[in-house]
Amino acid sequence: MITGIIVALPEELSTLTSKKIDKGCCVFISDTIVLTYFGAGADNARTASELLIAQGATRLISWGCAAALSESLRPGDLILADTLIDAEGTQISIASNWHDYTKGLLSTHLKAHTGSLAESKTIVATGKDKKHLHRQTGAIALDMESAAIAKVAQQNDLPFLAIRTIADPVNMDLPKAINHSLNDKGDIVLAKLLLFIVLHPAELPGLIKLGLHFNAAKNTLKSVAKQLDHLTALPSQDQ
Repeated sequence: MITGIIVALPEELSTLTSKKIDKGCCVFISDTIVLTYFGAGADNARTASELLIAQGATRLISWGCAAALSESLRPGDLILADTLIDAEGTQISIASNWHDYTKGLLSTHLKAHTGSLAESKTIVATGKDKKHLHRQTGAIALDMESAAIAKVAQQNDLPFLAIRTIADPVNMDLPKAINHSLNDKGDIVLAKLLLFIVLHPAELPGLIKLGLHFNAAKNTLKSVAKQLDHLTALPSQDQ
């Protein structure tokens, strides 16, 4: 069994390995775990999933950060989604022994919140919009990649997990610098970010706060990563 893990951002990748992985490439970090980093968004996630399957992956994990839609969630909280809701409102269930096994394994040292994970085609920047999505979908958190990865897994009859940690809480409005700095490939362009801060210095406190939240999310991902060998050890017949 080979487990393929898809991440969108290099900062999320760093929670899994210290190896340098170029965007769009795959690297085995063990005999049974292969990683790829492909950028944000559903199109990138779909391409990454198909690449991992071509490399021999027989199950897929969506790994990284998410935005809270529920007011009960805090930065660093672990989300182990049991349902995906795509941007059109279609639900994808994750009813598998692998999900239950992972929840039990992680619960020995981390609290795993289960619930629906919604998809967004764009960054949802305001608390108002996040609360609206919560009312509309019932989802507890939001990301841009997991639903697309789940669909590829489903099409190929492969087991799937979404392992996400909260970066921005529901009441937090993201700094405008984030959207301004994204390119069309889903990457934050540092030069654009720095220029925006120079021109809009009032953005800096919000970016610092978001950075602290993001570190909390990364620390939780690092804790989960320590359990990867156990998490991926469930035989295929038990999934």
